[in-house]
Amino acid sequence: MLLDKIYYTVNSLEGDYAYLKKEDDASDELKCVARALLPAEIVEGSRLVYEMMEYNIV
Repeated sequence: MLLDKIYYTVNSLEGDYAYLKKEDDASDELKCVARALLPAEIVEGSRLVYEMMEYNIV
């Protein structure tokens, strides 16, 4: 699982936090992530990949 790629979409940006929706998850649960851990250029709707403990824009 550590080496798997996980794809997210930025659902919303609220202050210092971003709420991410896991693309292959049917539930409505969002993941709250500090914006300091994400690429600076993200906007709502950006697509991210989490791999090797790092988020990158797809």
